[in-house]
This record gives sequence, C-alpha cells and structure tokens, in this order.
Amino acid sequence: MSTPQPTQPTAITAWFEQHLYSLSASLGRALRKPWATLLTIGVMAVALSLPLGLALVLGNVERFAGNVQQARALSVFLKQDTDATRVAALADELRTWPDVASLEWRTPDEGLQRLRQNPALGGAIDQLEDNPLPHLFILTPAHDEAALAERLQALPEAEWVQHDALWRERLDQWLAFGERLAWVLAILLGAGALLVVGNTVRLDIQSRKEEIGVLQLLGATDGFIRRPFLYLGAWYGLAAGALALLLLTLAQHYLSQPLAKLAASYGSHFALQGLTLWQALMVMAVAALLGWLGAGIVTGHFLRLTRPER
Repeated sequence: MSTPQPTQPTAITAWFEQHLYSLSASLGRALRKPWATLLTIGVMAVALSLPLGLALVLGNVERFAGNVQQARALSVFLKQDTDATRVAALADELRTWPDVASLEWRTPDEGLQRLRQNPALGGAIDQLEDNPLPHLFILTPAHDEAALAERLQALPEAEWVQHDALWRERLDQWLAFGERLAWVLAILLGAGALLVVGNTVRLDIQSRKEEIGVLQLLGATDGFIRRPFLYLGAWYGLAAGALALLLLTLAQHYLSQPLAKLAASYGSHFALQGLTLWQALMVMAVAALLGWLGAGIVTGHFLRLTRPER
C-alpha cells in the first residue's frame, strides 16, 4: 500500500502565506521597539489630526451657515400710509410670485406685541401713544434672493427691504479659503508623515542590512525583501490614524459643552458634529496608505543601491 504524497501548495496559497507571515512579522518588530514605535505613531497622528481638525471646524461652520441660509428671509417694511386693504391685496399678490416660497404678514399691532415681550423694551413701549410700526412682510425666497430683493424694493408700497446677503457671501469666501488652506496643510503634513515613516523604516533597514545582503545573495526578490517593511509602514500609519481619531474625539468632547452653552445663550441647539463611521474608516485607510508609501519609497531606494549586480 503506497503512502500518500504531501500535496504541494498552490501559488495562491504560497502568496497568501508569505503575506500573512510578513504582516505578523512586521507587527512583531514594531512591538519589540515600543518607544520608537510610539514616537513615530505620535508624530504621524499629530500631523494627521491638524488638517483633519481644520476640516471638521470648516464643516461645522459650513453646516451652521447652511442652517442660517435656510432661513434667509427678506423683510419688507411698508410705508406708514399704506392702507390695510391694500396691504392684504399686496400680500395675496406676492404669494402668487414664483420666486416667493412663503410669506408672513405681520401687522403693526403684532409687531408691537412682539417688542413688548422684550423686558428691556416693555416699559418704553407702554409710554407710546401711537403705534410707530409699519406693516411687515417676511418672505422666504424660492430662488435668487438678490433678484427678489430688487423686485420688492421697486414696489411703490415698499419703504425698505432688509436683505443681509453680503455677510453670507463673505462667509462663503472665508470657507472657500479655509478649505484650500486645509488641503495645503494636508499635503504638507502628509509629506511630513511620509518622511517620518520613511526615516523610521530606514533605521530598521540599516539594522538588518547584513540580513538583507544575505537574502539578496541567495536570490531573494526585491518584493520578498520589501514586503515586511511595507507592512511595517502600514502598521505605523494605521495606528497613527487611530490615534488621530482619538485625539479629535477628545477635542470634540472637550469643546462640546462650552459650545452648547454658548449656543443655548443665543437660543440655538447647534452642536459639534464629528466624523461619520465611513469618514473615520477613510482616515484609517489613507493613514495606512501613507505609511505604506513612505516605507515603499525608502525600501525601494535602498534595494536599488544594494543589488548584487551593482
């Protein structure tokens, strides 16, 4: 009876085992140097958290600006001598305009009552003999508010149209500048993260220079030699991404309470919004890719200089 011959591993199985070994071996090498590893991860995490933090701040400001723009109402103050019948007819007419989404008509008595609710003005208002307030239309534009404001100002009954679009345009310009600044910081600090990983991997390569030379003499391919260092860089990047997310979470938790109190003092429920799960996973992936690239650049340069044929 013949003994069964051991099956030869397939190319895919061998490839998978090599990568699995490189993955575990690179993690072991990182854990055997805890202080150097923590220093590299910490520097990378700070470099990643700065542009991410700026992007989060801009996102929250833009979200707040979007909430304000959703209520971009136009206030139309009518002339004092406008008859109430004409005001009612004008309100019905304006509601039919296609560029008017909604209209609220506030009479002088209603406006005075709202002012009387303010404790600082209640006493002064009670001393008034006549109501000095005009009829007021509060309109929500459906399309271009600037064009609607010009059209409303042309009405013969309109005394003044309050239109506060200039500050929103300036805010949009600042947000565009901040977004570009965040990209510049991301590129510069991303390059810094590449250099940090590259320098750490370079030191690791120097400590294994003789071992790498023996592998090259034995015919090992560049891919076989490079693979553990690539995974080492990826581990650095992955851990740095996780630490950067932790730093941002702690910063958000630290700032949320005073911001909530500040918003509540203005009658707002605005709260800081952090990264979503998908965005956090993207940060981790990009950080790991940065570590991979940094290790790949340094390892590739070293292997080009130390090939036996050279």
